[in-house]
Amino acid sequence: MESVRSYFGGLCGNEQKGEEERLLRANDRPYNLSFRYVNNAIRTSKYNIFTFLPLNLFEQFRRLANAYFLFLMVLQLIPQVSSLSWFTTAVPLVLVLSITAVKDASDDINRHKSDKLVNNRTVSILIDGQLKNEKWMNVQVGDIIKLENNQFVTADLLLLSSSEPLNLVYVETAELDGETNLKVKQALTVTGELGDSIDALAYFNGEVKCEPPNNRLDKFKGVLMLNGQTYSLDNDKVLLRGCTLRNTEWCFGLVIFGGLDTKLMQNSGKTTFKRTSIDHLMNVLVLCIFGFLATMCSILTVGNAIWEMREGSVFTVFLPRESGVNAPLSIFLTFWSYVIVLNTVVPISLYVSVEIIRLGNSFYIDWDRKMYYPKSDTPAQARTTTLNEELGQIKYIFSDKTGTLTQNIMTFNKCSINGKAYGELFDFSGQRVEITEKTEKVDFRWNDLADPKFTFHDHSLVETLREGSPEAQAFFRLLALCHTVMPEEKKEGELYYQAQSPDEGALVTAARNFGFVFRSRTPETITAWEMGKKVTYELLAVLDFNNVRKRMSVIVRSPEGKLTLFCKGADTIIFERLHPSCDKLKQVTTGHLNEYAGDGLRTLALAYKDLDEGYMDGWRQRHHEASTAMDDREERLDELYEEIEKDLMLLGATAVEDKLQDGVPQTIEQLTKADIKIWVLTGDKQETAENIGYSCNMLREEMTEIFIVSANTAEGVKAELQNARRKMRPESADEPSVTKSRAGLFWLKKTEIVQDEEVDGEYALIINGHSLAFALEKDLQLELLRTACMCQTVICCRVTPLQKAQVVQLVKKYKQAITLAIGDGANDVSMIKAAHIGVGISGQEGMQAVLSSDFSFAQFRYLQRLLLVHGRWSYLRMCKFLRYFFYKNFTFTFVHFWYAFFCGFSAQTVYDEWFITSYNLVYTALPVLGMSLFDQDVNDRWSFQYPQLYTPGQLNLYFSKKIFIRCMMHSCYSSLILFFIPWAAIYDTVRDDGKDIADYQSFALLAQTCLLIVVNVQLCLDTHYWTAVNQFFVWGSLAAYFAMTFTMYSNGMFFIFTSIFPFVGTARNSLNQPNVWMIMLLTSLLCLLPVVAFRFILIQIRPTINDKVRHKVRKEALPTPAPRRPPVRRISTRRSGYAFSHTQGYGDLVTSRKFLLKLPLRTRPALFSQTDSPLAQNLPQHYRTIAEEREEPKSPTQEVPTE
Repeated sequence: MESVRSYFGGLCGNEQKGEEERLLRANDRPYNLSFRYVNNAIRTSKYNIFTFLPLNLFEQFRRLANAYFLFLMVLQLIPQVSSLSWFTTAVPLVLVLSITAVKDASDDINRHKSDKLVNNRTVSILIDGQLKNEKWMNVQVGDIIKLENNQFVTADLLLLSSSEPLNLVYVETAELDGETNLKVKQALTVTGELGDSIDALAYFNGEVKCEPPNNRLDKFKGVLMLNGQTYSLDNDKVLLRGCTLRNTEWCFGLVIFGGLDTKLMQNSGKTTFKRTSIDHLMNVLVLCIFGFLATMCSILTVGNAIWEMREGSVFTVFLPRESGVNAPLSIFLTFWSYVIVLNTVVPISLYVSVEIIRLGNSFYIDWDRKMYYPKSDTPAQARTTTLNEELGQIKYIFSDKTGTLTQNIMTFNKCSINGKAYGELFDFSGQRVEITEKTEKVDFRWNDLADPKFTFHDHSLVETLREGSPEAQAFFRLLALCHTVMPEEKKEGELYYQAQSPDEGALVTAARNFGFVFRSRTPETITAWEMGKKVTYELLAVLDFNNVRKRMSVIVRSPEGKLTLFCKGADTIIFERLHPSCDKLKQVTTGHLNEYAGDGLRTLALAYKDLDEGYMDGWRQRHHEASTAMDDREERLDELYEEIEKDLMLLGATAVEDKLQDGVPQTIEQLTKADIKIWVLTGDKQETAENIGYSCNMLREEMTEIFIVSANTAEGVKAELQNARRKMRPESADEPSVTKSRAGLFWLKKTEIVQDEEVDGEYALIINGHSLAFALEKDLQLELLRTACMCQTVICCRVTPLQKAQVVQLVKKYKQAITLAIGDGANDVSMIKAAHIGVGISGQEGMQAVLSSDFSFAQFRYLQRLLLVHGRWSYLRMCKFLRYFFYKNFTFTFVHFWYAFFCGFSAQTVYDEWFITSYNLVYTALPVLGMSLFDQDVNDRWSFQYPQLYTPGQLNLYFSKKIFIRCMMHSCYSSLILFFIPWAAIYDTVRDDGKDIADYQSFALLAQTCLLIVVNVQLCLDTHYWTAVNQFFVWGSLAAYFAMTFTMYSNGMFFIFTSIFPFVGTARNSLNQPNVWMIMLLTSLLCLLPVVAFRFILIQIRPTINDKVRHKVRKEALPTPAPRRPPVRRISTRRSGYAFSHTQGYGDLVTSRKFLLKLPLRTRPALFSQTDSPLAQNLPQHYRTIAEEREEPKSPTQEVPTE
């Protein structure tokens, strides 16, 4: 398809060479247009009004069967060849092409609508010195555009200026990397001076030279040339399409990449035409059938040649051949005549029926109320109608974490203060009570500044605080002071917190609700309201978090002049630095932490230390010397941090829940029982993903081992993967066992399959993004695949959108298994497109994933119903349909084959021509559709009760080449009975009145009636679930056959259309004879009794999982839905103490000596002490001294207890 488009594009001169670098000039459209850069419009649709017909027909005739039927129709137009009318093929072919075209057009219209929705968004563009509202699709490279708060970023922009101090902007990148915490970008000082002056911006003529369009989200290289000066550009100066502007009133940006060149679209992956494995198998089978058809026609042609030489020449005396037709030509034409007569082995109605079945099963998904999410009014949607049965064959699921498994909501659930646990409820007998939505919540109305969205259920904590407990107050004072959160107060009392990580925001919000409200900050002070009183602390130092320290501290001076260090961090880190007097409290708190970790909560330990003024002066002096040292600066600073952060006094611990979506652990458990492997691919950090793994029960402490691959070199990654593999399977060979074979149409596709290796025990693999980059290289990818597939759980952290797609493609290539990718953000689009099935979740990260998906719904838990119910039923129905369809059509065709030996191989049809036309379109169409739309082996509750019912689909047990051959053998047997029993029974037979009934027309009627009865009874044997519709279709089809037969064989039809209805009187003359009905009964019994006997014996000797469950269904009552039970309390020694950002915090920001931009009722500190400072360098955050100016104490503060 793409090659055709590129060919025509080349003819039209539209082919573009790959860019080596990009040059552009601000406010100069003619200059930029000369490079023919793409504009900002995006296009995900496949057709337009002019290309639809030719391209769609081209796509449809790529399906081998459609091309075959077109060829067949041309043959039928040749009178010397065809013994059937052309309309018998033309009508069904036009019907198939029309139905498929309408469906494709409908799908593409929806794509056009979604494209139009995005392209018609408006943005302010600077044109001719004025800001004008223009559509996104009209934005060009080099334009200067204005963005406002909460707007989507239109294109990839170079940030020029903003409303914030030091030209900062805050962006949310959830659409790109799944992270909901804010990122900070900063413009160059030279462009920041432009501000919002339209005149200055209009005269701005800077030139940018940068890298060509690419998919690297974390890198950007370029330079800005302005007034003879050159300025370096990096990723921190660029806003990417897909981001959302937050907490920034306005900013101006220069468009660098637009539309399909943006990094978001470059990461979206190519849209591929997805086809199911059954489609691919059908293509191969159709090819085999063509070969089989040619073989049958050749055999009959040879028979005709022999007959012509021995017998046919005798008849030429009184039945001469047509002029110009000799014996060799007659034999040649006979071959093509038999191609037409026997073409029903591949009936065109097969493809019509397949499309109808898929459409019907898609509607079941759309209409399923149990997959409807009322909170957001979101029903499940089958966005593609051609992949339903593949849902019943999934072996690997690749899931995003943020927004897919989790809700992107952090909640403060529990805490331990001074050895007492809060957050749980107990009844009178001391039993733990499950907290539900109906549980009474704590009333925070006494606190005017409380967040109304915050919920807590343990009233005793509020009572403890209100009673004045010094430990509890110190606990929440620490949470209100020890952080790098930035407050925003647009209206009096309406506080908004912006944190680099959502869990840190949850802790500050908890302190706010319990009466310790973080209100504002300057670089030197923190202002809080403590139980209704305003208290301002002098901020002396921030010892910020990094991945080595795993803790953060602040040093503050209270209004009374008391110096205190507040510290929070991972409990293992904090406990090592506690004063010996805290041993007893530490032991109690450890027990609480184990319980919290058992519940999958993220924990932090809190501690403090009172500091002496003299010690602090000396420490500050030593810090100044260390920070200005030329040698060993990092080590000396680390020593100082270690020195001051010891002999801490323990306050307690917090437990924050990274809230999972409802039913996630149960869904994963069900899918695991169905032998589906789930891999989590997330852009989040390792610790966060690991926590979610434990919360979802994907990771468990009882696992044999959890391997972590985090090496920074290819050799290191290889060694870690090999060590893990050898631990799981010591006897495994160094080289993988790869089976090479050929597949696809004409067996041209080479395939390599890496065999699964059995292991003892349960293992998990966690691999980081930088390690994954090495592991995905060609020489290591098989090692990665072998090791990962031995593990029950695989979690890939910090992966880019492209890496997600590469992991999916790796499994697709070497495992030949059906894959499903599920996500909710734009960073999941490439993974969704790469997998066999893409599922989008309508979540908080926009609709990009949904628009690119094949199926969509609102909650991850609906995935089990999509697969275990709809997917399994769809696969079961499709396989049953194909087995039955091939059976009935091969049986129909083989009777023609046997008849050829009795008609001189003359290509005469054994059936009436009208029966041939109506067989697949009228007489057998509705019954098989009824079975294929309504049949189910067990209902949905039993499907959930026994997820193991899903495994046959993964193994292709219901339809394969082997089963196809079995269908052919069954058809061959049935056709022998259907031809030779009636032939032998009426041979030399007479009617009641002594007249002969062994004429051609009577035999044709008898044979076709026997055939129709047998295939309908066979359908009844195959149907497990009967509905009124099934009954109506089966009996209605038989009734329609007899009604139409008596009508078409009547005298009236013969007199009106003599040449069209020649079987006058045959029905009434034959069907009034008892021996004819006895022949029908005998034939039916001989065809069907062996089938019943074989199935009975097979169930007794080798029952399948379906047989066992259906047997149980007949004996037991319908299983009731599982009652909701409180989760079992699990004690765990594995804890997470990482309620911090993924990189460094805002420590540099809150201590910056640059003062804030003064805005009414709004404070936000500057992030950088240098206007062009690099933004996100993964280096330890250092202590910064603060100016000596002090604020006079305004109100007393309570002392921090010394335990």
